Amino acid sequence: MNTATKSKHIGRNISRIRELRGMKQEALAIAIGISQQSISNIEGSEIVDDEKLQKIAEVLGVSAEAIKNYSDETVLNIINNTFSSHDNSTINAINVQPNFNPLDKVVELYERLVLAEKEKVEYLEKLLKGK
Repeated sequence: MNTATKSKHIGRNISRIRELRGMKQEALAIAIGISQQSISNIEGSEIVDDEKLQKIAEVLGVSAEAIKNYSDETVLNIINNTFSSHDNSTINAINVQPNFNPLDKVVELYERLVLAEKEKVEYLEKLLKGK
């Protein structure tokens, strides 16, 4: 059965969008001034009246039309088409590989520490000779 012949289940769409937003039923209920049980009932309903749908859409940050036309398949297509591992931000986030040898950095820091200590000793010797 393709999506054109399937009837839209508005409650299920609300549930999916709410979950994608990381929102719990209780938070949505508080935001629109009803009980969590009412949200549960709405999400179980195939049809939601326009007034409630509009309030829910505002809280979820989408339009009522977006809720009516929501499709998991569309969301997955958008994610697949917009996510790529070829841009620098995703490469750095997923596959962290330093372009330097960490051991070289340790040696460099050690050499800088030794140099700083030598300079400190020379400075202290000059102070002692000055007295």
